[in-house]
Amino acid sequence: MDLVPVLEEPLKKVLGPATAKVMAEHLGLHTVGDLLHHYPRRYEERGQLTHLADLPLDEHATVVAQVADARLLTFASPKAPRGKGQRLEVTITDGSGQLKLVFFGNGVHKPHKELLPGTRALFAGKVSVFNRRLQLAHPAYELLRGDDESETVDTWAGALIPLYPATAKLESWKIAKAVQTVLPSAQEAVDPLPDPLRSGRGLVSLPEALLKIHRPHTKADIEDARSRLKWDEAFVLQVALARRRHADAQLPAVARKPKKDGLLSAFDAKLPFTLTEGQRKVSKEIFDDLATDHPMHRLLQGEVGSGKTLVALRAMLAVVDAGGQAAMLAPTEVLAQQHHRSVTEMMGELAEGGMLGGAEDSTKVVLLTGSMGTAARRQALLDLVTGEAGLVIGTHALIEDKVQFHDLGLVVVDEQHRFGVEQRDALRGKGKQPPHLLVMTATPIPRTVAMTVFGDLETSVLDQLPAGRSPIASHVVPAADKPHFLSRAWERVREEVSNGHQAYVVCPRIGDEDDDPKKSRKKPSPEDEAEKRPPLAVLDVAEQLAKGPLQGLGVEVLHGRMPPDDKDAVMRRFAAGQTQVLVATTVIEVGVNVPNATAMVIMDADRFGVSQLHQLRGRVGRGSAAGLCLLVTEMPEASPARQRLMSVASTLDGFELSRIDLEQRREGDVLGQAQSGARTSLRMLAVIEDEEIIAEAREEATAVVTADPELEHLPGLRTALQALLDEEREQYLEKG
Repeated sequence: MDLVPVLEEPLKKVLGPATAKVMAEHLGLHTVGDLLHHYPRRYEERGQLTHLADLPLDEHATVVAQVADARLLTFASPKAPRGKGQRLEVTITDGSGQLKLVFFGNGVHKPHKELLPGTRALFAGKVSVFNRRLQLAHPAYELLRGDDESETVDTWAGALIPLYPATAKLESWKIAKAVQTVLPSAQEAVDPLPDPLRSGRGLVSLPEALLKIHRPHTKADIEDARSRLKWDEAFVLQVALARRRHADAQLPAVARKPKKDGLLSAFDAKLPFTLTEGQRKVSKEIFDDLATDHPMHRLLQGEVGSGKTLVALRAMLAVVDAGGQAAMLAPTEVLAQQHHRSVTEMMGELAEGGMLGGAEDSTKVVLLTGSMGTAARRQALLDLVTGEAGLVIGTHALIEDKVQFHDLGLVVVDEQHRFGVEQRDALRGKGKQPPHLLVMTATPIPRTVAMTVFGDLETSVLDQLPAGRSPIASHVVPAADKPHFLSRAWERVREEVSNGHQAYVVCPRIGDEDDDPKKSRKKPSPEDEAEKRPPLAVLDVAEQLAKGPLQGLGVEVLHGRMPPDDKDAVMRRFAAGQTQVLVATTVIEVGVNVPNATAMVIMDADRFGVSQLHQLRGRVGRGSAAGLCLLVTEMPEASPARQRLMSVASTLDGFELSRIDLEQRREGDVLGQAQSGARTSLRMLAVIEDEEIIAEAREEATAVVTADPELEHLPGLRTALQALLDEEREQYLEKG
């Protein structure tokens, strides 16, 4: 192991157990190296004061400001010794605005002596509102004295004061002091970037970058450091992905070339429409991959309704033509059944292999889900192991040990983000040799995120909708501000139904939960009301609509906890037009295809993510009539949640929305911080803004790994990779 001993030193040895404990528990920092990579969030200049007007509510903030006024007030208090309590109110200013600080009880004496008008200091605390004004209650503070002997000026050497991501338990300046203690160790940092790459791009060395990021003397220092540290993050991550691609390329696979007049040709001849140019182009990319003798790993992304399923089905048929079997893995039973139904309908007699009336080139298409009856399940398993069934569509039931294939050649995974690495690998293990892999997602992903999160997959994009798809008009319905807008929304649903169409109403919750959030006895304030009340539920909303604004219409419910047969029956009735309004949870988000459904009302729309709203909206306007999507919310106009809904209403471009979504969620989530519990490796790199660096890093990484797959000549890079790929992180990368 060539880990750097100094940077691996536990913080408790260097800083003392109490500080180290807070750093580990609240900031996830355990070693000297971790602390050196805990970069300042921003910098304050000595001569400038922070804009107090821009402080974020309910966040822990650090400001540099000057005391304008301090008053000690006395008030009646049963808790104080003589019945009188004391409160110190300090007003601080930055030239642009003012902020009040309050100290109570025994906590007033020290600040009363120290925070005199004209004093400059760093203040840190949680920003709250009292009497409609921003304030910090009991903030921690550090005086900025002007004399050179003072320890403070030593600590804050340089013209720029770094402000760190901090916690209530550990203020920014305490982190700065801790960084000061370990900063000499930065000299020991082994550089992960190969010398030619670093010098060729004019990047500073890693020790110099760490020094400049924590103790900059000029803004140019900060820029130098950021450019260098962004490259580290992009390059090390891309090397990890390039090594996965390289390892996958070494695996053997059976080349699957469609035969000339087989099942695929017969299927294409049956299609009542011609393929779009995009579908033809993407199909060619896939067929070229299938014809090679190492496994395809391809991501197929496209808007809802862009024809991904058709492209995937053609690839599956090509594999059957070549003597193999193809499996499609769907995230839910509803979707597996939907796919099975649409595939068998599209194929017609070509899906009746072995049956009377089946076409000469036909095959059998079987469904395999967890809730199937024993006899049907036994028959499906038999059809798979004998090779009688060329195509199988199922849920994770496909992964169980009992399921054996005759010759599995292709795995298609629908809605990849719902499947973990274990499932993907378990299914791959069912082939005699690793099968080809096609991953489909209807969530548009910006190019850089695809390069970062799905970096071990080649990417194909379907970005044009087939002819005949109608536009969808989207509007925000502010139910709290303008209740009559909500009444109008239900009138619009009735109008659509009277024109012979159907509608969805989507709610965030089912409503039969035992743990309904009625635990809080405290009455929330009006502005908290929309946030605090439980999300609207399918069962409640369906009942209210059937008795109220949609009385007389056929209203049914659909949610994930219904028995599979009931779910299927509800979907069949809706698809057949027997039900006019379907009140559902997000089970309809993927795959359900009812061209006659033209309207969708999403209740509590602010409780859904941007991409999810876009997915849901894609369920309407799938036929020749225009679609309508109404986003109902009780959030106030100025709130971020309302702004997010306005973004969704203003564009139908999924790629644009995914950028907005990403900017709001930040990169940590994208790289799986939330999913895996691992610290995000991206501290400097912004996936959206740094597109150029990521693209260049991918090229450089591919070249490095091609020349030296084991990184034998690059020990520094190997060390950085080991640090990045702790177990959880590696799994997340594999999940792609």
